[in-house]
Amino acid sequence: MNARIKMKRTIVGIELVRRLAEEGDRIFTVFRARQLAPGAGIKQDYLGEALHHLHNNGWIIPIHRGLYALSSSVPGVSPVHEFEVAMSLVRPAAISHWSAMHHHGLTDQVPRRVFVLTTTNASRPRVRGQKSRKRDKGYPAGETVFQFVQVKPARYFGIEMVWVGEAQVMITDPERTLLEGLALPRNCGDFAEVLHAFELRGNNLDLKRIISYALKLDTAIAKRLGWTLEHQGVDPARLERLLKFPINGFRKLDPSGPWKGPKNRRWMIQENLPGRIGP
Repeated sequence: MNARIKMKRTIVGIELVRRLAEEGDRIFTVFRARQLAPGAGIKQDYLGEALHHLHNNGWIIPIHRGLYALSSSVPGVSPVHEFEVAMSLVRPAAISHWSAMHHHGLTDQVPRRVFVLTTTNASRPRVRGQKSRKRDKGYPAGETVFQFVQVKPARYFGIEMVWVGEAQVMITDPERTLLEGLALPRNCGDFAEVLHAFELRGNNLDLKRIISYALKLDTAIAKRLGWTLEHQGVDPARLERLLKFPINGFRKLDPSGPWKGPKNRRWMIQENLPGRIGP
């Protein structure tokens, strides 16, 4: 391609980037770019090539098929946060589990992937050519791996909106985050890390809220919560609702651990923690 023509097309592409930035479209779809293309002097049949040039020149970053983010090379645009990307991948979406623990200061460990709570399987992005991809491998988008955790709509609660950089994102609040740790500790480091998170929350824990949440989730979570809070010195009188919650049979304290260890009949919990389960 003639260097002069290439330069001209690059300049036209940059005009599209400028318009996207002005509109606040830090993350945008091909459809959105198509809407702005005429005003940027880009013909519809050239849009694909324009996006290709913008990517090669470092102005935009592909997230997944048909979805891009503006690069921090664009004047006035700060780097797009990985939580912001998560909001664009599925709807509804809330940052959760280990990622939420780190955001709320409940762990010193930095997770290697971003955990996202959602209610639907249909909206999860799929990797082309990998229809049977295992969920626990996550979904790569840009330089980040996203782990989607599906829950029923009735369990999609305890979520708040926070600012991360220049974007507003949804995230599970500290109490709901701790309960997710009791439900799926493998998505929060491990069970020991979850117990440590409870200690870090300490007196800032909203006891009424977390008990209310647990009773809306399930019996096993309610009993694990009661056991955890009692072992952290919470007045037993404040745990009566959890204690009286009906249960049939024992539940494992660490759901990812073996059926071993002493049985706590007060909470109907099998205390399968390391050091208590024997050889």
